[in-house]
Amino acid sequence: MEQKWWHGKTAYQIYPKSFCDSNGDGIGDLPGIISKLDYLKALGIDILWLSPIYPSPFVDQGYDISDYENIDPSFGTLEDFDRLMKEAKARGIDVIMDLVVNHCSSEHKWFKKACADLNSEEAGYFYFIKGKDGKVPNNLRSYFGGSVWEKIPGHENEDIYYSHYFAKEQPDLNWYNPKLREQVYKLVTFWLDKGVAGFRVDAILSIVKDLSFPDLPPDDSDGMTHAAKMNARNLSQIGKFLNELKDRTFTPHDSFTVGEVLTVTKESVTEFAGPQGYFSTLFDLSPRELIEAHPHYREYPNLTVDEFVGCVFNTQELYQKADAFVAPIIENHDEPRGVSYYLPEHLHNAQGAKLLGTFLMFLRGIPFIYQGQEIGMTNTDFKSIDEFNDLFAKDEYQTSIACGLSEQEAVALCARHGRDNARTPMLWSDEPNAGFTTGKPWLRVHQDYQTLNVKAQENDPLSPLNHYRKLIALRKEPSLHETVTYGRFERNTIASGVMSYWRINDKTGQKLLVIANTNKEPLTYQLPQAATELLTTGEVKLEGTTLTLGCGGAAILELK
Repeated sequence: MEQKWWHGKTAYQIYPKSFCDSNGDGIGDLPGIISKLDYLKALGIDILWLSPIYPSPFVDQGYDISDYENIDPSFGTLEDFDRLMKEAKARGIDVIMDLVVNHCSSEHKWFKKACADLNSEEAGYFYFIKGKDGKVPNNLRSYFGGSVWEKIPGHENEDIYYSHYFAKEQPDLNWYNPKLREQVYKLVTFWLDKGVAGFRVDAILSIVKDLSFPDLPPDDSDGMTHAAKMNARNLSQIGKFLNELKDRTFTPHDSFTVGEVLTVTKESVTEFAGPQGYFSTLFDLSPRELIEAHPHYREYPNLTVDEFVGCVFNTQELYQKADAFVAPIIENHDEPRGVSYYLPEHLHNAQGAKLLGTFLMFLRGIPFIYQGQEIGMTNTDFKSIDEFNDLFAKDEYQTSIACGLSEQEAVALCARHGRDNARTPMLWSDEPNAGFTTGKPWLRVHQDYQTLNVKAQENDPLSPLNHYRKLIALRKEPSLHETVTYGRFERNTIASGVMSYWRINDKTGQKLLVIANTNKEPLTYQLPQAATELLTTGEVKLEGTTLTLGCGGAAILELK
C-alpha cells in the first residue's frame, strides 16, 4: 500500500452547533471550537471533521446549504474560520469540512433563479421534470418520508416537479449537467485554497439518477420505495462524476477524503476506496445498513453484540482484501450513542464506553471519534416529541401514532433510534447547561450532565476520557505504529458476547490481541503464547498464558 500523510491518524468529528458556544446564544460556534483545540490536542486528535458550518436555513441542521463559500453568522465569520485553521495547524491538527453536493438549500441563489425562470442556466442545475399521467414522475420515497417530488415554487398550477431525495427544502443538484459540475469544482477549490485538508463527502451515492425516472416495486404499504434503491440501480454511472471530481480538486491538493457510502461490495470497495479509488477511505456504516434495511423505527432490529461485531469484522475483511482503508466508527451525528445502542444494558455506562473504545481504536483503518464519545455519552432521555428537532424522528413519530402506538411508545422509539441523541450539547462541566452555553441551548442537555462531563473525567485516571487518551497515544507508539497502521486484521472467534481480533505484522512477526468481554460472566481464555499487557480496562488478570476478563473487561496484549 502506498503510504499517505493521513495513514495512522486519529480523527474527531465536531457537530459545531452543539460543541461549544462562545457568545451565549445557545448555539455552538467557531470561536468555541478554537477555545477547545488544546483539549483536542491533549486527546491526541490529528484530523478534525467539521459538520456543515455554511449559511443555511437549518431545515436539516446545515445540510441544506444556501451559500457554499461563506460561514453561517450563527457560527462566526470567514475570519473566524481562518483563525481556526491557523490555530489548528499550530497544534498539528488538520481540518476537513463536510461536502454536501447532492443537494443544496431551496434558499440558494441557484434554486431561486431556476424557479424564477425555467429556461435559465440555473434551471439546468436541478431536476425539473414533468409529471406522469397527472401524478408525480415516480414512486420514490425521500429519506425523510413522503414523495421525493414537489411542485416548483411559483409553478404550482403546472404539471412540473423538482426532485429532493431529502427534505423538500433540499432540491437535488443535477450532476448530469457539466455546468453544474463546474460550479461544484469551484466551491471545493475555494476551501482547499484556504488550507482545508479534505472533506467528508455527504450522501454522494444519491447524485446518480435514472433519467427515465421509472417506478420501482413498492417496499411499504404507501406504494412507494426508498430513494436509496434507485441509487443502487445506477451505481455504475457514478465513476464518471467522482473521477472528475477527484482529478479536478482532490488530487492536485493531496486531499484526505472520506465518503458516506452505503452498500459497499467486493467490487465497489476497490472502486471507491482502493489504491486508485474515488476517496481516501469510506466510513464503516454496515451496522446501520443492517438496521436501516427496514423503513421505520418500529421495525428496526436491536442488534446483538455478535451481530454488531459481525458487521464490523466483515467490513474489515472486505477492505483488507481490496487493499483499501476503512474508517471505523461507533457513532456519528446521524446515529444514536453507541454505548446505548450496541451494548447490553449492564454496560450502558463508563465501563461500556471504555470497552467500545478499546474495540474501535485498534481496528484496521483510520478511526473517527464523535464528540462526547470519548467521555461515554449515552442516549438522552427525551420525554416528549416536542423535545426533538430531527425531521426523520418527527415523521416517524407521526407514522408510529398512525399505526396504533401510544404517544409514550412513539416517543420511546424516537428516543432510542433518533439522531438527536448525538446532537445534544457536549458536556463540558457540571455548571448550568453543562458548560456548553451561558444562554438557552438550542437542544436539550443530557440528563446526567452533572456527573457525566469532561471536567469530572479530566483528572480521573480510570475515566473514559483518559482511557481514550491512552488508546490514541498507544496507537502512536513507534514500536506499534506499523502494525496498527498497516498490519493485517484477523478475527478471533471465542464465544458469544466476546469482541476479539488480531493485528499482525507479517514482516516483523509482531502480533497484537484485542479482546473485550460484554457478558456478565467472567471469561477465561488461553493465549497461544506468553503476552505483555499494553492497555487494559476493568477486571483483567493475566497469569502465564491464562487471561481472565470480568464483565466489561477489555485488553490489548502483545504476544511475546
